[in-house]
Amino acid sequence: MVYLRRKILFFGNVINQLQQSIRWSSSLRTKDKNSVPQRFFKYADLSVRLAGPNQLNPKPDVNKLSFGKYFTDHMLKVHYYEGMNSWQAPEIMPFENIVLHPAAKVLHYAVELFEGMKAYRGVDGKIRLFRPELNMERMNNSAIRAGLPSFRGEELIKCICRLISIDQEWVPHSTASSLYIRPTLIGIDPTLGVATSDSALLYVILSPVGSYFKATDQQVGISLLADPRYTRAWPGGCGNAKLGSNYGPTIQVQQEAIEKGLQQVLWLYGENKELTEIGTMNIFVVYINNNGERELLTPPLNGLILPGVVRNSLLAISRQWNQYKVTERSITMKEIIQLNSDNRLLEIFGAGTACVVSPVSYIDFQGQELHIPTTEQPEAIYQMLKKRLLDIQYGIIPNHPWSLIIE
Repeated sequence: MVYLRRKILFFGNVINQLQQSIRWSSSLRTKDKNSVPQRFFKYADLSVRLAGPNQLNPKPDVNKLSFGKYFTDHMLKVHYYEGMNSWQAPEIMPFENIVLHPAAKVLHYAVELFEGMKAYRGVDGKIRLFRPELNMERMNNSAIRAGLPSFRGEELIKCICRLISIDQEWVPHSTASSLYIRPTLIGIDPTLGVATSDSALLYVILSPVGSYFKATDQQVGISLLADPRYTRAWPGGCGNAKLGSNYGPTIQVQQEAIEKGLQQVLWLYGENKELTEIGTMNIFVVYINNNGERELLTPPLNGLILPGVVRNSLLAISRQWNQYKVTERSITMKEIIQLNSDNRLLEIFGAGTACVVSPVSYIDFQGQELHIPTTEQPEAIYQMLKKRLLDIQYGIIPNHPWSLIIE
């Protein structure tokens, strides 16, 4: 019976979406030529269609959450059609499958981008977003690179807040879990040919998640494979845009790391083997500089790395504290090896929305085994930064300007 009900719901969704497409096509043919195009969608035009009792899913055990496995009962969709008043009115609807034309550009040329955000249930019971305006800025920058339409970030934030308020019971009642938010923009133009997509779909889905890494990995640190044969990004490329095409080609290398008993890939670039990112995280290094002081180092925004929201936040917190030197510059594997040999390398850690702040304990580099003493530091910077970040996100520090409370 469950299988039959799912089949009925699936085909019902397909029919509904096909009917929508027919209505949009008909509207395009009969559109008043004197009508004023609506370049951007607005929250004021948002419509809501709630899921019925048979469409609601049971909430997962918060203690058994894995990353990206469960999804909430509703989603947000906004269609874009060039020449048809551009953006259509946003709609919140029951979670459903997406029907695409077989020639849709996203399927052939990876015309797609996404964002990663989280909603946190604070210690005061309030639900917060963390600096969502930075995600919107990055998403629009990615859209420009992918030839997809831009939008007003503040309007999408309002729509996302409404979606979360509807599915608010999916936000875990835990400071060890959160609700992952995945805004996605895809080209759905049903024509073959590498060109700008005249039609697009922006949608948002929600997923309750626990820690990206196991608790033991967070305690002892993660291990990395650094193989200079593989490159994630290059000058003039799109490493600074959050495109799906940046991530798919990394899966093979990630699998190679796993087969070696390692957890992530340390991405290097160029003849000097510059450190760029750890898996999907920005990288930070703490070392004793030539003046005998602790220095926090991270690669600059030179087009090779993603301008992470957490990266931005950790740098801002560190500069506000003014307890150690903060520098943005390139760092090479040769320098890492030398610092480690001189016992001046203190910490290496990754930072990102999904992984938060994750310490590194080991690097496999061309047969060399580098043991990094990140988790052995008595006053580790990564621990202080992680605590401050979580204190803001979960409302332990109330009324912080980086927190957007969802009413």
